[in-house]
Amino acid sequence: MATHNATIERKDSSATLKLALGETVLDIVLTEDKPNDVKTVFNKLLEQLKSGEFDFNLSDEKEDLYFHICKEYITQLNAELKSTYKELQDNGLL
Repeated sequence: MATHNATIERKDSSATLKLALGETVLDIVLTEDKPNDVKTVFNKLLEQLKSGEFDFNLSDEKEDLYFHICKEYITQLNAELKSTYKELQDNGLL
């Protein structure tokens, strides 16, 4: 199983969780309420699952509120990716 990096980009008025998949970086803006953007990112992650199981590791130097939110988000995302990969495998969709 491959492990990819997740980082947090902080700016004055925004924060973004960045999920790196090789050269592709998927962004989830933490300071905006855009559920369709999150769905788009998740759909891209599902497409990547067809190439093999993977998870994310959050690396960040600052332990603030965004760090704790992202840490929990990555934990949930990794669990979801793992169970979805198993479902794809069990149903012969890989």
